[in-house]
Amino acid sequence: MPLKKSLDLDYVRQQFPRQHWKWAFFENAGGAFVPNSVIERMSSYMNETQVQPGYPNPVSMKAAERMNRGHRLMSELIGADIDEVTISASTSINIYVLAQALRGLWQAGDEIIVSTLNHEANSGPWRRLQEFGIKIVEWPSSLDSTSLNVSDLEQLLTRKTRLVAFPHVSNVTGDINDVKAITAKAHEAGAMVCVDGVAYAPHRTVDVKEWDVDFYVFSFYKVFGPHLGCLYGKRDILLEAKGQGHYFFPEDDLAHKLNPAGPNHESISALTGIADYFDCLYKHHFEESGEGFFQRTQSVYKLIASHEESLARQLLEFIATKDEIHLLGGANSETNLRVPTFSFQIEGIPSLSIPALVAKDEVAIAAGHFYAKRFLDSLDLADKDVVRCSMAHYNTGEDVERLIQSLDSLLC
Repeated sequence: MPLKKSLDLDYVRQQFPRQHWKWAFFENAGGAFVPNSVIERMSSYMNETQVQPGYPNPVSMKAAERMNRGHRLMSELIGADIDEVTISASTSINIYVLAQALRGLWQAGDEIIVSTLNHEANSGPWRRLQEFGIKIVEWPSSLDSTSLNVSDLEQLLTRKTRLVAFPHVSNVTGDINDVKAITAKAHEAGAMVCVDGVAYAPHRTVDVKEWDVDFYVFSFYKVFGPHLGCLYGKRDILLEAKGQGHYFFPEDDLAHKLNPAGPNHESISALTGIADYFDCLYKHHFEESGEGFFQRTQSVYKLIASHEESLARQLLEFIATKDEIHLLGGANSETNLRVPTFSFQIEGIPSLSIPALVAKDEVAIAAGHFYAKRFLDSLDLADKDVVRCSMAHYNTGEDVERLIQSLDSLLC
């Protein structure tokens, strides 16, 4: 049972550098704040163990131990085994390397279904395979339907479909797609899936085994950690994929075959700080129990989701009263339907000008295409850029009220 029924925002904010809270910060989808625990893990690695890891001397062995712990805990975070998880520089490079690794398993005429809703990271690398004869099939979205429909996918799948690439959550609209249902439908047709979870992982529990996904990617710097990307892949498919590293790494070396650049030592060590942070929140909000790390994070994420739903409702209620604000995506705040990422346009005000206008009130938002350019270009919008306000669990109702007041002042 929880000791506290709601997220203790004062306690949450104490875990981060104090200077963050001067502004109301709403560009968390671009990169989240990092708790002190991550900073301390990074600093201690570089102060104490900044050597090549894994050699038979105490400092080198400690460095390897710290890296392995970060890798293991982040695998547990998503319900995966450590050898199924590759940690590299970013989600974009992880999917690019993955696409090249799978290319050798396919032949000209095979098909990949790519959702137009994707961030470019889960779009461009697959589209590049057209030069090898792979056919790209568009899975379109529209203003009327910015979440993905399984029945639409059913019409696109053929016996030649090899993979379906789609987002768990659009980094523009915030709508949550039904990963389990989409994956099951793709598997019925004999296809794999690659799911972009970058916009989902900061807000809800990731459970790769429950969803039966073949590949799942997200970015640690959106989940309160250093600038790294995570790639999960089913072990049997990773073994079959073609290694992209140095020639002397064997094909069964899953630690190296999809990470040709090699690991970033201090950053991987610092990932342990994410686990420290989630455990800190767990201990503060819940009675002690024998749960494992994955179960503890599930409990924390439930508190996060409930708090974020209240923040989302607060902003959506304001937007509903303003005819001048045109929201992309669903207007329902329920936790199973959306995360607190909102994009919109305001009549008569160019989107790219709005962040500077609200900055005078010490409110931080952003505008642009957010690497979902194909999606925005496909819509019937005069302005191809949007304003984005993205929240995290450390945002407060007072933050949202400052945002509302600043936006409202633009409409007067």
